[in-house]
Amino acid sequence: MRAKVVVFPIRGRNWCFSRSIDPSVLAAQSSNTPSTLKDLFSKIFSSSQHSKTSSEDDSKVELAVDFVANKMNGAWSNLEKAPQGTFKNKIHGLGLKLLSRVRPSEIFFRSIPKEIDRVDIVYPSSLNPRLVRRRLRHIAFRGSVIHKKYFYGSAVLLPLTSVFMFLPLPNIPFFWILFRTYSHWRASQGSEKLLHLVSDASSRPEQSIEMAKDEKVSSRNSDKASDHSTSPLIFQPSEELQKLLRYKDGEDGLSECAISKICKIFYLNPTDVVKYRHSI
Repeated sequence: MRAKVVVFPIRGRNWCFSRSIDPSVLAAQSSNTPSTLKDLFSKIFSSSQHSKTSSEDDSKVELAVDFVANKMNGAWSNLEKAPQGTFKNKIHGLGLKLLSRVRPSEIFFRSIPKEIDRVDIVYPSSLNPRLVRRRLRHIAFRGSVIHKKYFYGSAVLLPLTSVFMFLPLPNIPFFWILFRTYSHWRASQGSEKLLHLVSDASSRPEQSIEMAKDEKVSSRNSDKASDHSTSPLIFQPSEELQKLLRYKDGEDGLSECAISKICKIFYLNPTDVVKYRHSI
């Protein structure tokens, strides 16, 4: 499985790292997730009839987690559609304030699945690919440490917030901690997987860096293209991305217009990208 990651400076030393996901691919992935408990149990028990391996057990856990995540997303969509001024609408507003505090790097790591074995890295043509790889390795290592720590911390708080279930009001603290536990778990897995791929590429820097030079002629040289498939990182310098970086808005870095164009061209989430302006 391959994933495309777009990397570019957005404000001073702040860089944006975001996964590019085509909407059609995202729709296909969501359709494979069971929508009902009956479908979930049928998929889990059907796979149990085969020989049990650790990878199959992990896939069952992933399937159950994706099912719960989809149910949470459905409940969030219902809150979003609530009429203005209602209690559900106020809960949605509170949720938006809480979600705005989630770091963009966490959202990025959460989007990295465990199944990937290749990463296409799109970056401005003026940047050195070695620098891009070092920055990517740095945030992946930092994320693997931070999100694992916060995952255990959030999991410890779950039993404490479950006490509020006895109240007649919605247990907002419990569901928020539940979401944070899930989010940190996903981010921890994604950062560790990314760190593994970057570290693997760092062990053979000549091969991985050559990808950036040979990508333009890969269609004319089948032998080189076959060699590229052995590297976990494929560097793709983009002249189009480089041109869009010229449009800046003073100390705020890239202008809103430039960010909007980049997100549209490379299928990025504008809300997540803008967060990188003020992230540390």
